[in-house]
Amino acid sequence: MQTQTDLSTLQALQQQLDGVLPDAGQSLGIPPVCYADNDLLELERRAVFVNGWVSLGRADRWPDKGDYSAMDIAGEPVIVVRGKSGSLKAFANSCRHRGSQLLTGNGNCKKIKCPFHWWTYDLEGQLKVYSRMESATDFKAADYGLVEFAVAERQGFAWFSMADSAPSIDDWLGDFDHFHRPWDLPEWRTTRVREFEVDCNWKTFIEVFNEYYHLPMVHPDSISWLYPEPDAVDETSGQYTTQFGATEGAAALLEHSQQFALPAAPSLQGREAMGTRYTWIYPNMTYALSQDSMWMYQAFPITADRCRVIQTICFPADTVALDDFEKRAEHYYERIDAALAEDLPFLQQQQIGLASSFARQGRFSALEPSVARFAYWYAQQMLQQLNRSPN
Repeated sequence: MQTQTDLSTLQALQQQLDGVLPDAGQSLGIPPVCYADNDLLELERRAVFVNGWVSLGRADRWPDKGDYSAMDIAGEPVIVVRGKSGSLKAFANSCRHRGSQLLTGNGNCKKIKCPFHWWTYDLEGQLKVYSRMESATDFKAADYGLVEFAVAERQGFAWFSMADSAPSIDDWLGDFDHFHRPWDLPEWRTTRVREFEVDCNWKTFIEVFNEYYHLPMVHPDSISWLYPEPDAVDETSGQYTTQFGATEGAAALLEHSQQFALPAAPSLQGREAMGTRYTWIYPNMTYALSQDSMWMYQAFPITADRCRVIQTICFPADTVALDDFEKRAEHYYERIDAALAEDLPFLQQQQIGLASSFARQGRFSALEPSVARFAYWYAQQMLQQLNRSPN
């Protein structure tokens, strides 16, 4: 049973979340406690990572049958693997015998074998090897396959859901295709994937890549010059926000490397061939989709003040086939790494401030509409979870 202190804390949180409004001009920000309090992580995990769809990244990260990654997604150990049927699969990384972790890291396997007692599953999650179980009454291998999660692939991306009854992925994405169709995203290829940890909340990491407000302060000599005032945030349906902005040059290159710009995606025409679309698919994936390249981030909570990040870089397939692609792509990687290195100290300082017992909800500027829209979405998920949770 919750203590009176627990109840009063949750009541105060509910009041603060009620102040996060759909109108960014009137709304308060997400309560600082949601960025800094480890006791709220379980509530947040259920509210935003379990009940809907969560990004797995680009589907071509697992191109061949048996390609796998063992991932920690909001505290849940998960196996993502390309199954023998060619479909992407997601399973709980927990043996059905006595619960051992099955796989670690990334690689390719022909089967999933428990290192503890050698129970073995095929790539579809079915139990195939289970020695010395003859004394177990009414034991049926078909009843002990891996716990499987719903998986969906759209526009070259992959998602999975831990919900008992996953919502429709097409309802979740809404009109996503409408805004992204010009880039022909299924024809883009992943060329670099990096994973690392950052000393900040997972939400602040995603937020900074969805607002123009910080550019002249944090990136005055590197990338701020690229970005004039963006378009207004688009009106969308679905669980995401998106905003387009023209750029002064190739947005994914530093000023001294503009001569190495790669061609625009062949499907692009007009203004979309001269700018960047910033999209945040809730809860945890954001990307900058430029005319010639895409960089993408997924952030997963470890603790309230630390997150695990996956960075992915993609280019159109025709671009990757160019003879000098690798040489020119290095300049794109340099720009992404340089901007990230400038962001990280500020994110870590922000985390220190958010952890103050005197931190209070702030307000949104005109250059933070996507952050404000996520804040409202997040607040609604948390309020719904508070209403579902027993007192």
